[in-house]
Amino acid sequence: MGNCWPIRIKAVSPSHGGLNSKYVSRDGNELSSSSSKTSFASVPPTPRSEGEILQSSNLRSFSFNDLKTATRNFRPDSVLGEGGFGSVFKGWIDENTFTATKPGTGTVIAVKRLNQEGLQGHREWLAEVNYLGQLYHPNLVKLIGYCAEDEHRLLVYEFMPRGSLENHLFRRGSYFQPLSWNLRMKVALGAAKGLAFLHSAETQVIYRDFKTSNILLDSAYNAKLSDFGLAKDGPTGDKSHVSTRVMGTYGYAAPEYLATGHLTARSDIYSFGVVFLEMLSGRKAIDKNRPAGEHNLIEWAKPYLSSKRRILRIIDTRLEGQYTQAEALKAANLAMQCLSVDPKYRPSMEEVVASLEGLQDSKGHARTNHSDRNPNRNHHTHTNGGRHHHKRSTEEAAAATRKVESYPRPSPNPLYAQ
Repeated sequence: MGNCWPIRIKAVSPSHGGLNSKYVSRDGNELSSSSSKTSFASVPPTPRSEGEILQSSNLRSFSFNDLKTATRNFRPDSVLGEGGFGSVFKGWIDENTFTATKPGTGTVIAVKRLNQEGLQGHREWLAEVNYLGQLYHPNLVKLIGYCAEDEHRLLVYEFMPRGSLENHLFRRGSYFQPLSWNLRMKVALGAAKGLAFLHSAETQVIYRDFKTSNILLDSAYNAKLSDFGLAKDGPTGDKSHVSTRVMGTYGYAAPEYLATGHLTARSDIYSFGVVFLEMLSGRKAIDKNRPAGEHNLIEWAKPYLSSKRRILRIIDTRLEGQYTQAEALKAANLAMQCLSVDPKYRPSMEEVVASLEGLQDSKGHARTNHSDRNPNRNHHTHTNGGRHHHKRSTEEAAAATRKVESYPRPSPNPLYAQ
């Protein structure tokens, strides 16, 4: 899957341009880690400097003035989102020359501008260039280029018109309509394919920050993974894990990683289980606004996941009539497997993809059609692999004819502190 060279280099040490990162939670606690990188045959198998990483990437180098013009001088009304790295701005460039164009003309881009205080953002900026400059897959967001001019550090991405999965699941308002069951399964499958590619023998990358805010959606609700600032090379040779300081987002990190700092691809699979359960339930992994006993989604939901009688208690009530009980049980069972406390009992991402493809193929004859009768409800049967040609969803049909140009800013994400 995807295009990449088969030979990987060794991890970069912190003393040679490595990618030490530091996340600060909203309560001010710090959390640090050393991240390494994955690279391929065109690069010598030695630790690389920033210059070597930039020279070896397959990306376009933009001048600061190019991006300043493209984003209309980084105007506040061009802001798409904000995070620990900095702000993301909407811009326009010519698709052939990559020069700035007038708003509404040429190709829409998303420009992430690094906050200039501190070292955290720069190291994550460099990690992003290193990974997305060499990894290509339909379910990874495309990095077009970067700017490294004087003190300025920026990244230029393809524009994802529908924003993050986090917004579609948890934000209320007329802009964000509840995602239908079938669209949620489609998004889950796309995100799973992105992780499976990263975990593949040819790539062997541990993503380490799988969460709803890092899953972006294009106009047809195709999911793409973004933000590789915490990504790390997987273990090589006879090693079973990579030892790191614990980093990630509160509520998503695997228990064995939190306890030991031993990082494996199975850690990502636990995080996938958390996100998949969020998609099924419409609830956040951690939500202090819930009643006592329901703050932690995993702890609250686990007793219901394996019960035929009680499984419907955890399914988002906005999905009523869009799935069968058999589909709900299959999805809940997959989430439960991914959330196994013992990592050896978690499925591989290839197995997760196969399970989700099975849910995509489900004809769902027993499901009711309330949402078909109500145009305000989002329901469809997804087409998969040409084997079953079903009706497209109202969301996807609308996406094919409607140009979506902006989305509200994402909410801030609390980060796990050790």
